[in-house]
Amino acid sequence: MKIKINRNILWSETFVNELASLGVKYVSLSPGSRNTPLTFAFAKNKKIKSFIHIDERSSGFFALGLAKVSGTPVAVVCTSGTATAELYPAIIEAYQQRVPLIICTADRPPELLDRGANQTINQKNIYRNHIRKFFDAGIPEPSISKISKLKKTAYRAVIESTIESKGPVHLNFPFRKPFEPDSFTDEVDTEIINFANRISGGKSECLPHDDDDITGQKWFREIIGIIKFSRRGLIIVGPENYNPKFLTSCQKLSKLLGYPVLADGTSQLRFGRHKKDNIITNYDAFLRSATFTKNHQPDIILQFGRTITSKGLDTYLENCDAPRYMINESGDWFDPACKAKGAYAYKPYLFCEKILGEIGSSNKLNDKSEWLLSFKNAEAISLKLKREIIDNSRFPDEGRVISEVLKAVPDDCRIMLSNSMPVRDFDYFASSTGKKIIVYNNRGASGIDGITSTALGIAAASGKPTVLITGDLAFYYDLNGLLSAKNYKIPLVIVLINNNGGGIFEILPVSSYKEVFKKYFVVPHNLTFSKFVKAYNGNYKKIRSWVDLNSTLASALKSDKFSVLEIKTGASESLKIRREFWRKVNESLD
Repeated sequence: MKIKINRNILWSETFVNELASLGVKYVSLSPGSRNTPLTFAFAKNKKIKSFIHIDERSSGFFALGLAKVSGTPVAVVCTSGTATAELYPAIIEAYQQRVPLIICTADRPPELLDRGANQTINQKNIYRNHIRKFFDAGIPEPSISKISKLKKTAYRAVIESTIESKGPVHLNFPFRKPFEPDSFTDEVDTEIINFANRISGGKSECLPHDDDDITGQKWFREIIGIIKFSRRGLIIVGPENYNPKFLTSCQKLSKLLGYPVLADGTSQLRFGRHKKDNIITNYDAFLRSATFTKNHQPDIILQFGRTITSKGLDTYLENCDAPRYMINESGDWFDPACKAKGAYAYKPYLFCEKILGEIGSSNKLNDKSEWLLSFKNAEAISLKLKREIIDNSRFPDEGRVISEVLKAVPDDCRIMLSNSMPVRDFDYFASSTGKKIIVYNNRGASGIDGITSTALGIAAASGKPTVLITGDLAFYYDLNGLLSAKNYKIPLVIVLINNNGGGIFEILPVSSYKEVFKKYFVVPHNLTFSKFVKAYNGNYKKIRSWVDLNSTLASALKSDKFSVLEIKTGASESLKIRREFWRKVNESLD
């Protein structure tokens, strides 16, 4: 029996059904003509939830937020031409942070390339520098052999994005007209239709094993050998969303070895109900002390997670000659100081358990309590001064915004941090708390584009109270993202710190060149953001005091619409308070 079909639709539906069977739950689409077959296929599939975004750049970052929370690969669909380039910033961030995205770009057929055809560019492996794998899906062909190849491509795309390489993969789909379901192109046997509709049921044969034995490997034995004779050691925990087991195993390792744990603000270790006996949060302040750093040179450093946020710690590591070992799931290098001895691919919680198993059965270690106590003493001094100077600063100090937000947010909250000063201030001033808070960031490439869209994706996927702490330039960059908040009624709360321009440049030496600095670096925008918020049907409130921030944030979290709480600050004044805090810590330690 013969059935009339549109080969583009059959092709796209086969691909999308395979993705759904392999665990893809979300797709972020942008309207276009050439991607019509893919759009119809995703619209038809009930297992994949669709989010539609007019702006491709916003679409890419929204997908990034969805993937960060779900841990599953998120599909992104756009039309041909420069639309593909608009996705690139989000792809770069996903590549740097190893977030699984499946980028599906529609394209003109080969015969239209280099012919002046409208909306046609060279899309073949266009993201080659920031993609884990590229696949050319090929011109649709309704044959069992070609459909079988397409199914295998879908399978490989999911495996590459989640297991083999982890990160974004790119599939380019060239389509010839016509695109619509009722515009028939072929008559095919039911056998082909049945084969296309049949799920392959592919399963991964390369899942990572939790019981891989590293105890005999040279690098592991080297670490054990140093630990056994090291009185002074450090555990650095950088940004990452770790397995919950790591929170416990890291604490046990710290207690056994007597090593302080320097926990980045976005490491998740500062928050939650796990023990925090040896968690150090104010190291950025006391590591600025020349006296402290001179007297506290470690024998070994164990570093987990991604690149640290703290400039103070980064400078400290540049001047450390101790062997430093980086352990993360992919074995990536996170070492701007270029001083690390090696990077090793292993799950952090398993690494801690292996060390505990080796050391726990060995002879009693040297007493390291004095080394640990000195760090805890510096932490106590810094915390006391932080409470006196930052937590008592007058409204509207930028540093205090962090502690006030942490006081106001509920348990089980999600916080997204913008790049520039918000993520730095969070690292400086976020103290430990028993609240269960999960922190997100875009510190892969550390751009300020797409911050709001990423936060909206996080809020949409988590379904939990979500707060974005952002700056005025990042907010301006991604105003288009607010349309998703309006269309999908995403109740994101945005704490907008507005210092009217590039306030982060205040910390750079160029700030002393006043005339050039203000015109070319700060670049005041003088925008009235309330009008934009109201245009997108959001709640807006200009915050006028700390009490106002707390009460407004609490009520905003109960709203079914997105809210913007704007705090107008002075970058120079806030910098003075930060510097006063750092100076007082230095004086106390010296």
